[in-house]
This record gives sequence, C-alpha cells and structure tokens, in this order.
Amino acid sequence: MKRAVATRSVQHTKERRVLYMACELGRKEWKLGFTTGMAQAPRERTLSAGDLSTLEKEIDRALVRFGLGRSAEVISCYEAGRDGFWLHRFLEAVGHTNHVVDSSSIEVKRKAKRVKTDRVDLGSLLRLLIRFHSGEGRVWSVVRVPTPEAEDARQLHRELITARRDRTRTINRIRSLMATQGIDIELKAGFPAALERTVLWDELPVPEHLCARLAREWQRLVAQRELVRDIEAERNRMFRKSRDPAIEKVRQLYCLRGVGIESAWLFVMEFFAWREFRNRRQIGALAGLTPTPFQSGDVRRELGITKAGNPNVRWLAIEIAWSWLRYQPESELTIWFEKRFGSGSSRIRRIGIVALARRLLIEFWRFLETGALPKGALTKA
Repeated sequence: MKRAVATRSVQHTKERRVLYMACELGRKEWKLGFTTGMAQAPRERTLSAGDLSTLEKEIDRALVRFGLGRSAEVISCYEAGRDGFWLHRFLEAVGHTNHVVDSSSIEVKRKAKRVKTDRVDLGSLLRLLIRFHSGEGRVWSVVRVPTPEAEDARQLHRELITARRDRTRTINRIRSLMATQGIDIELKAGFPAALERTVLWDELPVPEHLCARLAREWQRLVAQRELVRDIEAERNRMFRKSRDPAIEKVRQLYCLRGVGIESAWLFVMEFFAWREFRNRRQIGALAGLTPTPFQSGDVRRELGITKAGNPNVRWLAIEIAWSWLRYQPESELTIWFEKRFGSGSSRIRRIGIVALARRLLIEFWRFLETGALPKGALTKA
C-alpha cells in the first residue's frame, strides 16, 4: 500500500505597499518627505505654506515615482504646533491617514550638541512614522484631535485667561512707572484727574511724557477691564441658558461645594467634554500630575511631577485642591489628606496637595461619567 504523503498549503500574503509622508510646517514654506520603507531614500520637496493644490500634486507624483497606484494608502504625520489641526482634517477628508505628533515626545540623541535641520527632522519623522505604523506604539505620543465644535468651545475661557493676564501686565506696568517717581495713585475712576494734580517730592508736576504715557496705559487698562467683563457676561449667559451637553456637565460639576464656575468650565471644556478617558492613569498623565522616578543602580530619587499635558488644568486643579480642604472637610479625600500630610511641614503639605489634585480630577471624571458623588462630598444648596 502506497504511503500517503502529507501536503502543506503555503499561502504568501502579498506585502501591502504604503507611501509614508512627513511634513515640516513653517510660516512661509512646507517641506515634505516621502518614502516607502526604511531602505528607501526619502524624496524631499518644498512648497509654499498652505498650498493645498500643490500638496495633492506632490503626493500624486510621489505615488508615481515609487511605482504605487493612485489607490495606494498614504500615511502622513506632522508635529503639533502653530498650524493646529486644519491640515489634519484636510488630509483625512481626502482619504489619507494622518497623525499629529506631540513634538516633546519625539526621541532625540542625548549628545550635548546635535545636528538639527529640516532635512534631519524629515528623515527622523519618516523613520518614526514607519516604526509606529509597524506596531511600535510607544515610539511617540499622538495628539488626540478635537472635533471642530470642541475646539471652538475652548475659545471663550482661553480668551478670558489671556485678557486677565493682559490686564495684570498693564496694572503692573502702570504701578512700576509711578514707582520710578515715588508716586502711588489708586487705579480707579478718576485716575487721570488725580495724576494731573499729583506733584513729586520737589513740588514739581509729573513729567510731561511720563504723564502722557500713563494716560495711554490707563485707557488700555479701562478697555481690558471692559473686555473681561464682556467675556464673563457671555460665559455666565451660556451657563444659565445653554442646553449644550458640555454646559450641562459644567452645571453638574458646579453643584459640588468648593468648585466655582471658573474651574467647572475649564475642567469640562479642556478635559471632560470631548476626551474619552479610559482609566485614571490617563487623567493624571494628561494633567502632568504623575511622578517622575529616577533610578540608576543604587541611586533612587524622585524628580517631581512631569508637568506635561495641559498647564491650565494642572495649576487650577492644585488651586481647587486647597479649596476642597476648606469647603469639603468631611469628605473622604480631605480625611485622607489630613491623616497622611496634615501633621507635616509646609513642604510636605505642598507635596500632598499635588497628590490630592490628581485624585480630585479622577473623582470629577467619575462623577461626570457615572453621577456618583465623591465619598463624603457635599453639594451646594
């Protein structure tokens, strides 16, 4: 009897060829780099900034140059920065896959001096893009792109933050200018008239050009104060009347004692309205409130928090943590803080307040997602 011979069917998967594109975005011109793999020398091109028609033509030419069909997949990347996300939305709309990369997460050489040019940056981006597409997920951090509506919702409170900072700078400048002549006038209505009546130590009036400059700075301060009032009025109107789901979350968070409209609005618009957090670690990492351990051999020390992510959320979370201790004395988080850090020095308490801020953000996230109040927390009447 003839012995049966086992046969094996071998199926070879045809390699899918992809065109990789990296973009270096400048104010006047963009530099593009194209390749199909690590062994392929990049094809580099330069075009005027914002010239989308030329960008599409260069992509088509690269597909032809590398022998790919017009239907081949195009995967691109560029660093997050001044140009925002509009180019990402354009590339996605025309059928390409794009990644917006956190520039601080891109690995670089650790030499004291290193070469940095657009050509080097393009090659580095292309290599990292290929590694990322091949499955090496931690090669860099990809930015989560907000929807146009979520991005637009952040404009109001960011404008308010900028307007308040401008107002503070103007106040400090006026006070500094007056201090150079030893005068101190209260910055309220009637400042110009009081300035004209003021005399210096030698009974002489305020110098002419300084007086004119202070008058102009006062006019600027009046306009800035009016702008702050207008923005706050618009925010309060939306808070009372809007039925937007994000505003509903602001109202929900505002009902907690120790949380005002400023913090509730910023936390929701920057964090909880559109970001899809999967766990508490993501919240701490995005706020920059995670520790940075350093260990090498027998050397072990803590380098403090990472301070990565959103700076506005981080500093406000720490402010709200101090407020939480005052207005929520019976909550579980306050009891935990007092038990662990309450008897320590002021430095220990400042370290503990960062830990409390991180835990508070996590509790706020759970409260908005599930409606479960932080244990022991009280709501406003």
